[in-house]
Amino acid sequence: MTPAGSSPAGRVGVPRPGSIRPLRFGPLDLRSNLFLSPLAGYTNLPFRLAIRALGGLHLCTTDLVNVRSLLRRNPVALQLVATAPADTPLAVQLFGAEPIEMRDAAQMLEAMGMASIDVNMGCPVDKVVRTGSGSLLMTSPQQAAALVAAMAEGVKIPVTAKMRLGWDEGDLSAPDLARRLEDSGAAAVFVHGRTRAQGFSGRVDLRGIRAVVEAVRRIPVIGNGDVVSPEAALRMFDETGCAGVSIGRGAFYDPWIFRNTIAWMERGEAPQEPTFAERLAFMRGHLAHTVEFFGEEKGCVRFRRIAPWYLRNTGPTLHFRQRIQEVRTVAEFDALVGSFREWRAQFLDAEGTLLPYYRPAAMRALFAGDEEEASGEMRIAVPKGPIAAW
Repeated sequence: MTPAGSSPAGRVGVPRPGSIRPLRFGPLDLRSNLFLSPLAGYTNLPFRLAIRALGGLHLCTTDLVNVRSLLRRNPVALQLVATAPADTPLAVQLFGAEPIEMRDAAQMLEAMGMASIDVNMGCPVDKVVRTGSGSLLMTSPQQAAALVAAMAEGVKIPVTAKMRLGWDEGDLSAPDLARRLEDSGAAAVFVHGRTRAQGFSGRVDLRGIRAVVEAVRRIPVIGNGDVVSPEAALRMFDETGCAGVSIGRGAFYDPWIFRNTIAWMERGEAPQEPTFAERLAFMRGHLAHTVEFFGEEKGCVRFRRIAPWYLRNTGPTLHFRQRIQEVRTVAEFDALVGSFREWRAQFLDAEGTLLPYYRPAAMRALFAGDEEEASGEMRIAVPKGPIAAW
C-alpha cells in the first residue's frame, strides 16, 4: 500500500477545478456529474446506501426493471425500486418497448417520488433484446424516439436514455439516435462506449462517445465504460468532452472511486488505495444493509457472490473464497473474517503490509506508474445478473 499522503510513482495529481460540477437534467439539479450506473442484481438499495455513505456521489440508478412487471406490481419489481430517505436522488431504469406502458410506468414512478426515469437502450442480453427493448431499440430510432416522447410528455421529472454506440460496427447509430431523443424530450443520454455485438469485450471507444457529444445540441451526454480509476474518469472527460461520467463495475472494484476522483481532479490529492481494514469495514456495512433489507439468511446467501468483489487485488483470498459459500448468518460471516485475517497474516511483512510478491499484477503496475497496463489487468468481469427474475 502507498503510505498516506504520498503519491504512487509516475502518478501526478493535476487539479482540474470545475471538472466535477453540478449538472442539470431538465428540472433536476444535481450536485455532482459523477453517477452510479445500474448493474443487474448488484446496484440495489443495500449497495446504494453503502456507497453513498462514502461520499462523492449524488444520482444513483436502480437495477434494470421490467416495465410490465412493475405495472403489475410484481413483488420482485417493487423490490428493485425500493428506496429510503438516504437514497436520494434516485433514477429508475426501465426496459420495455411499448410507449403507453412506459409512460404509465413513468407516471407510477413519479408518484412514488423518483427523481428521474432512465430508458434502457443498451442491454445486450438476449432475454431483454427478444422483448424488443434494450439494445434492439437502437435499430429502430423512430420507435425509440416515440417511446421517450410519450414518457417525457407524461411526466414532469426528467426522462433519460442509456445506449451503446450501436448494434455492431456496421451500425453505429448512437449519434443519430441521441439527436432524435433530444428532439423527443430526453433530458440527457448515457453512452456506453461499446456496441451490442461487443458485449463487454474489448476496450471502450472514447471517440464513439465523443461523436455522440458532438451530435447533440443542448442536453448533457454522460460517458460510461472501463472507468476503474480517477485517471480513467479524467480520460473519459478529456477525450470525449462528456458532461459527466457514469461508473458501474468500477464502483464494485473500488467503492471509493467517486470520492477519490473528486479529490484528485479538484484538489490534486493522490487517490488513496483503501486499506485492508477499510475494505473489510465497507464489506461488513454492505452486509448489514443487505441483511436488513432481505432478512438474515437470504441476505447472507445473496452476499456470498458480492463479498469476493471487495477483496479483489488485496492479495491471496483462497481461504475466504472457499468458505464464504457456506455462510448463512452474520455471526458466521464475522467468524470467517476473523479466520481469514489469521490466514492472511502469512503473506504480510512485519509492519502488516502485503509482501510485494503477493501483490496482484494490476496493483503492482498501477503503483509503478504503468496505468495503461494496470487498466488492462484491472478489467472487471461482468457478474451474472438475476435475468430469470426480470
